[in-house]
This record gives sequence, C-alpha cells and structure tokens, in this order.
Amino acid sequence: MAKEGVEKAEETEQMIEKEAGKEPAEGGGGDGSHRLGDAQEMRAVVLAGFGGLNKLRLSRKAMPEPQDGELKIRVKACGLNFIDLMVRQGNIDNPPKTPLVPGFECSGIVEALGDSVKGYEIGDRVMAFVNYNAWAEVVCTPVEFVYKIPDDMSFSEAAAFPMNFVTAYVMLFEVANLREGMSVLVHSAGGGVGQAVAQLCSTVPNVTVFGTASTFKHEAIKDSVTHLFDRNADYVQEVKRISAEGVDIVLDCLCGDNTGKGLSLLKPLGTYILYGSSNMVTGETKSFFSFAKSWWQVEKVNPIKLYEENKVIAGFSLLNLLFKQGRAGLIRGVVDKLIGLYNQKKIKPVVDSLWALEEVKEAMQRIHDRGNIGKLILDVEKTPTPLMANDSTETSEAGEEEEDHEGDGENKERMPFIQ
Repeated sequence: MAKEGVEKAEETEQMIEKEAGKEPAEGGGGDGSHRLGDAQEMRAVVLAGFGGLNKLRLSRKAMPEPQDGELKIRVKACGLNFIDLMVRQGNIDNPPKTPLVPGFECSGIVEALGDSVKGYEIGDRVMAFVNYNAWAEVVCTPVEFVYKIPDDMSFSEAAAFPMNFVTAYVMLFEVANLREGMSVLVHSAGGGVGQAVAQLCSTVPNVTVFGTASTFKHEAIKDSVTHLFDRNADYVQEVKRISAEGVDIVLDCLCGDNTGKGLSLLKPLGTYILYGSSNMVTGETKSFFSFAKSWWQVEKVNPIKLYEENKVIAGFSLLNLLFKQGRAGLIRGVVDKLIGLYNQKKIKPVVDSLWALEEVKEAMQRIHDRGNIGKLILDVEKTPTPLMANDSTETSEAGEEEEDHEGDGENKERMPFIQ
C-alpha cells in the first residue's frame, strides 16, 4: 500500500502546482493528470514498434502507483540519450517488447512512497534512473535508483546529470584510474558524455584532453578540451604529432574502425574503453549493412598482443551495471561524489535544448544528426511550438500513424528553447 494520506496528497498537489506556476484544474487535481472514471491517466511518449520516428507518439496511459520499495515521481524533465535512438530502432541486444515508454533518466518531485521506503519524503526534489518508462508525466522506480538534488540545481540540469556524469566518472576514475598528468582521447566531445568527461578531467591537475567533434561544434567547445580535431579527420596522426607516445585513456562511443585506431594510440599501461556503438546508426531505421560494416571493421583483439604491449581493453554499460548486475550501491557512491563536485562549482551539466513531449520526434532527429552540444531535455511542462504541435499525434490507442513523407519537413523550423 502506498502511504498517501489525504493531507499529504493535498500538500503535494499544491507544491506541484506552485512549481509549475499553475492553478488547479477543475476536476483534475491540478497535477497535470486526467481522470477517466476512477482511474487517473497521464501523458507518456509511447514507442509503438521498432523503426523510424513515426513509431513514436504521445498517448494517455494509466498512471502507475508505487510498489514496495518504490517512489512515485511527478516528472519535470527527462534526458534524451543516443541509446534511446538505438532502442527506437531495435538496435540493441535483447530489445524489450513494444509498445513501451522509452527513457532511462528523469527529474521531478516525490509524490508518493511505497512501503518500506526510508530517507525520502513527499515533496523531495529528486533525479532518478528508470528501467524504461521515463518519458512520462509520472514514473515509479526503486528507491535505490533515486537521488536528492541540490536546491540550486534546476530540473533540466538534474535530468542531464545521471547518465552523462556517472558514465564519465566511472570510466575515468573507476575503470581507467585517471591521475595527474595523464592524457585522454574522447570521441563526440561535444555531446553530453563528452562534455562531462572534459569537465571531470579538469578536476585533476595537468590532464590533457584530446577530443573529436563535428567542425561546427568546435567554437562552442574549444575551451573545454586541450586539443580538438574534426570527427572526419585522421585524428590518429594528429594525436601522434602532438604526443608521439599516444594517450593513456581512450573513451570510444563510436566502435567500428575506431576500435583499432584507439588501441593503436594507447601508451603502455593505457586503457581503451568502449561505451557505445553509434557508428551502427546511419539511417532512421536499423540497417543490417551498417551493423555488418561496423562489426567487420572492429579489430579482432589478440590477448597475447595486449599482454606484449601492456594495454588494457574494457567495456562499460551503465544501464547493465544498474539494472542487470546490481551495482546500485556503487553508483550511489559515485552520485554522491558528483553532487559534491557540483556543489563546489567544479562541474555543471551542459543543456543543449529543451523540448516538449510533443516535440520528441524533432528532438530525436537532432540527436541523430549529431547536432547537439550537451544534453537534450524533454521538459514535461513546456508548451510545444504550434508548428511541432501540428505534427504530433496524441492517442489512447496503440494504432499506427501514417508514414512520414520524405521532404515534408524540409522547410520546417525546429526551434526549441535553447539554453
């Protein structure tokens, strides 16, 4: 049973209304929810099936209630990550069944507590990991995946914090053991993880950061890395021209032929970490050709060669570590350290843009185009621009939408709120 007394519920609704700057809606409780008979509904982004952007739609779903050990969170903001694009395409191992609500991280206000939950109160401002279902007005998630946020951290910053900074911290300090005077090569330096890596490296004295990114991002991120190269350039030669021995750490979210290049750049006792495979994503839908090409280009690792060259190769998946391998305690310790760095003004999430739930297709296209600098955020309370609202579809059924026609959106402006 959820421990929701009438007084607490009313107090929470008033707090949510105050946070949102809204008056209570007639008959709706003022929390953005809707009632159908006695059942409460919420808005959620639903993936009807794996494929292109047309598989996403805004729908109404039954609002979840917390089970034993869970918190119910009134969502304010959700993070968009490249893994969400791969999930949409079905381009992951053992994809879940559709329809589903995507999303793995969010921020908001605690609205209810399940039995046995301790350390949290209704009204707490929090950020959380969610095993899917984050892109909705309300989520329920186990207490071990929920973290209180500092008073001066905005909800959009909080939604940009967990995936990016925890991934960057674990790779740098838990796996690669970053220390003073070392050097790091990070791909996609302008993305959310890339910017988190750059900020965390700046907390250690004399760390040299080499980064690759699209040329149009260079002006915006040039001060966050030591040396910046175009993502299509021969970065191996560029790095060796500056550091003949190579680098101590390579952080690779691309895969494909970048694996062999990364290993070739490692100094003795250096560490190569693969944490993504974005090279497999080329078109709007899953491509067997891109998958096969990326797999074929991956250099086959010879353990004897690693032994002879004193090199380390590793992989990192934060979601598997949390949801499949039971390391929530380790991650809580990491989050505590990261919040300490945030409070000391040493790190700060970079938010690229805010998008309404209705604008999820445009937001995902921006990720696909590698157009973001920092994190894209779904702002649950944001009103969509009229142009995007006309393109969106809100349903209560799992029916198919009509396929998008090529060229229909060529002249449409995509103008979210840019931070």
